[in-house]
Amino acid sequence: MELFKHSKEIKMDVLKEVGNIGAGNAATALSRLLNKPIDMAVPQVQLLPFEQIAESVGGSEQLVLAVFLRVEGSAPGNLFFIMSPEAGKNLLQNLAGIEVSEEEQFSEMEQSALCEIGNILSGSYLSSLADFTNLSMTPTVPALAMDMAGAILSYGLIQFGEMGDDALLINTTFLEGQNEVEGQFFLIPDPQSFAQIFEALGVPLEHD
Repeated sequence: MELFKHSKEIKMDVLKEVGNIGAGNAATALSRLLNKPIDMAVPQVQLLPFEQIAESVGGSEQLVLAVFLRVEGSAPGNLFFIMSPEAGKNLLQNLAGIEVSEEEQFSEMEQSALCEIGNILSGSYLSSLADFTNLSMTPTVPALAMDMAGAILSYGLIQFGEMGDDALLINTTFLEGQNEVEGQFFLIPDPQSFAQIFEALGVPLEHD
């Protein structure tokens, strides 16, 4: 049991380091895009079962905004960047300086901007993980949706087929002056990909 616990602690330490570096790269990329300094709080990183993803964003019926894409390459999987619609409006207005409408729905321009921001942030995290592991991990063109969390995850399953049993969750908070915007990254490697990722990181797997 101690060996198992030790192995699990090593995994989390490595994943937290990847999350920290990814957050730094994402903040830099966002700063360049918006042409203003953007910081990120130290991200909270955890592994959780796939079925707990919806619960972690407020429940399967919680209305959320999601940028999602497929990860291709040596360790394929799926990636979701999820935030509340309010956080999406805040990100556009206070961080990106885009005038947002009072409507609950997002305009085409707002959707395009959110998709581009989500794409840049997702790419930053993936490139950090790829650099750490020396594995090829390439994002596909992202899609944007606003729906209940359960519906978005179900749609992801339909789009991408089978998903892995576990997800890597990175809670992220963007900081710009007094403005804070919270979002959550979920990397859901395909069933065999977690083993490849940890093997590439030199983390023992025999006691899992």
